[in-house]
Amino acid sequence: MKIVITILLWIGIVILGYYNYKAIWGPVEFNKVKEERYAKVIDKLKHIRDAQLAHKDIAGGFEADFDGLVKFIDTAEFTITQRRDSSVLDKEYQKTYGVDKYVEKTFIDTLGTRSVADSLFDKPEQYRNMKYVPFTDNETFEMDAGTIRIKKNSVPVFEVKVRKSKILSDQDKDLVLQEEQTVSVDGVNGKYIRVGSMEQVNTKGNWPKN
Repeated sequence: MKIVITILLWIGIVILGYYNYKAIWGPVEFNKVKEERYAKVIDKLKHIRDAQLAHKDIAGGFEADFDGLVKFIDTAEFTITQRRDSSVLDKEYQKTYGVDKYVEKTFIDTLGTRSVADSLFDKPEQYRNMKYVPFTDNETFEMDAGTIRIKKNSVPVFEVKVRKSKILSDQDKDLVLQEEQTVSVDGVNGKYIRVGSMEQVNTKGNWPKN
């Protein structure tokens, strides 16, 4: 009986130690993992946003499909221009009044082009694999694009997001649930990490500056 009681006591000590560790150190380790993974995810979302903004500048709207966005990056080019101000003779004024008059005009000179891929990314893998969410089994970001009406104008919008539970799928479920309920100026609020919005004109992410 003494041996049985001793074994039961040791089992109890181990169980109690585990729950103490889980209560004290579990959240600490969880936050380390969370911050490391969020940083990688946010970095990808920033790349996607850069690509979407380039698409809007060149094509006039945002792209809803990742394959279409990658194809755009592979083929599209920025036009490099130079703005210069110059004084020119106003010939109509000269003809009418017989007096030389110079006016200031702005000219836009085209200097050449540069590919979107070279302008925004260091290597092709950065955009060709940007649809895949880090720390998941090839899960992809949810992306949408379209327009919303503001007064009488149709304004392009886009949104890219991923649910936190996908990024933290191997972590403690209770801590993940708490994280998805975050409301804080220093945290990523809500169930998703996202950039852009399909409801308003906004190209910002929902993560804090730090």
